Amino acid sequence: MGYLPPTTIADALRRIQKGDLILPAIQREYVWKPSQVIGLFDSIMRGYPIGSFLSWKVDPETVKKFRFYGFLKDYNQFNARHNPMLDIAPGQAVTAMLDGQQRLTSLNIGLRGTYAYKNKRAWGNNPENYPERKLYLNVLGEAEQNEAGLRYDFRFLTGGQLAAVAPEESRYWFPVHRVYETDDLGDLWDLAGDAGLANDRAARNMLSQLWKAIHSAPGVHFYEETEQDVERVLDIFIRVNSAGSVLSYSDLLLSIATAQWKERDARYAIHGLVDALNSTGQGFGFTQDVVLKSGLVLAGISDIGFKVKNFTAENMAILDRDWDAISDSLKVAAGLLSDFGLSNVTLSAGSVLIPIAYYVHRRGLTQKYRESVAHTADREVLRSWTLRSLIVQGVWGSGLDSLLRDLRQAVNDHGANGFPIAEIERRMAARGKSLAITPEQIEDILNLNYGAPRTFAVMAALFPHVNTRNIHHVDHVFPQALLSRSKLKQAGLDRDTADDLQAKRDQLPNLQLLEGVENISKSDTPPGVWASTVYKTPSAYQAYLDRNDLPWLPTEVTEFDDFFAQRRAALGRRIAEALGGISAATTNVVDAHIHTSESAPRTSIEDELAESAYAE
Repeated sequence: MGYLPPTTIADALRRIQKGDLILPAIQREYVWKPSQVIGLFDSIMRGYPIGSFLSWKVDPETVKKFRFYGFLKDYNQFNARHNPMLDIAPGQAVTAMLDGQQRLTSLNIGLRGTYAYKNKRAWGNNPENYPERKLYLNVLGEAEQNEAGLRYDFRFLTGGQLAAVAPEESRYWFPVHRVYETDDLGDLWDLAGDAGLANDRAARNMLSQLWKAIHSAPGVHFYEETEQDVERVLDIFIRVNSAGSVLSYSDLLLSIATAQWKERDARYAIHGLVDALNSTGQGFGFTQDVVLKSGLVLAGISDIGFKVKNFTAENMAILDRDWDAISDSLKVAAGLLSDFGLSNVTLSAGSVLIPIAYYVHRRGLTQKYRESVAHTADREVLRSWTLRSLIVQGVWGSGLDSLLRDLRQAVNDHGANGFPIAEIERRMAARGKSLAITPEQIEDILNLNYGAPRTFAVMAALFPHVNTRNIHHVDHVFPQALLSRSKLKQAGLDRDTADDLQAKRDQLPNLQLLEGVENISKSDTPPGVWASTVYKTPSAYQAYLDRNDLPWLPTEVTEFDDFFAQRRAALGRRIAEALGGISAATTNVVDAHIHTSESAPRTSIEDELAESAYAE
């Protein structure tokens, strides 16, 4: 191993274009943000070193043992995040990057390609909200003072943004890719002249500075490994890449799995499964960590910890062999979570997917399980356990591996014919993760706020009549708009009373689950007025109250405080009976605890969640 003669950025990118400089399968994917790319180009313009690069000269015989990928040129956060797989010609030697992929990819995107990221406050599931952007340099002068300490004004701009700029100003936004494409400095002056910059000396100097930094400055330093021992290369890769905090340990383990799988491409298989799971229902946010952990659990590997020793060739062969069945089980499990009404917004712990998938896997259940009448009772047991495990805090936190091993064993020993809830809860309790609800936990649940992830799970568990396969909104019984500060002031309430009612406005006792269409029809109408128009007969009206455990419905803001107190007590009893298995004889103690507790005001973080996470 030794340093190679320094080279230029342009030469390094030409090697990428020719396919001589590529990525081994052990590399993670591209993760840099636009601001990091801009910071890199600012460093280049200022003549700062951009770090050394570690490469691996791979002989043709070794090439056969690995999969390789090309560098990204046109990156799109929505649908072009994965590196293209390469077919290396027989007998071809290549150079693979072990360290420096993020920097080289950023240079490749900035000088040759595009970066498409989501517009602010736009929907994430619409590809049109991810417009292509090219990198431009403002040659009018140095950047204004900024927190990042950047001297030069590089920006990723869309065609529409550039077109919206006045012609006199737009000529100063020079496309950076044209500087890379121009091999001769004289040709660059022609381009500058075409842009109306021929007589602007400052602009020409800045373009000249960028051209020299790309084409003539020997700023790229490669340190090359020539040994062909794959284990040695893996060790080098792990040592180099685990030093930073950005690269997660699961990235490294995925890299090892990718290098060892024989029947399929682990990178595409795992990332493809993550994408498939996250597109289920209203969408989830499962990570590759959850999928990798699921693979270890479902494959029956005894030690499921994220350790290099668990990603042996033998274990990876098992995972490779069983991957189709594992994938199918995880997809069924994600579908069940969606059926339970959960999504990325309301699922507070992604790890709950794993034991559900293992149960599905152990019994060989398919997507038919989600709708089979014969499995209705079993699904309800599974649903109840899932929701309760998400409500009790700390279940899916520390000690996760030990808990997952216990749950797997419980399913193995007792889950052949149905979800073994009694044995599972016994084992959970033995690990200090009991799902039994205490009076203190009831108080905590009653203080949950609109927008908190656990709130939906609580409402769905308390009211099992709700068909969560339909889209439901967490709705304010007494509308938010009618409890605004201005409305409370109009009602003649003093400041202290208004503060108290606003604190209570978003807490659990003022919430219910309504189907989307019904919620929209309710709008900002007082609940007593709205319900009387929707449920026109006394029996229908009373049935609505009973279904949602509503003692009565106020029609004026001055009645809200009494309603809140009575609904709080009713929900406290329901929580005790439905979630804690507390007998009716014990609810008097619960009542006393609830009535003597203070309501906690909503935090500013919860305010932000309420605005963005839930539809009203």
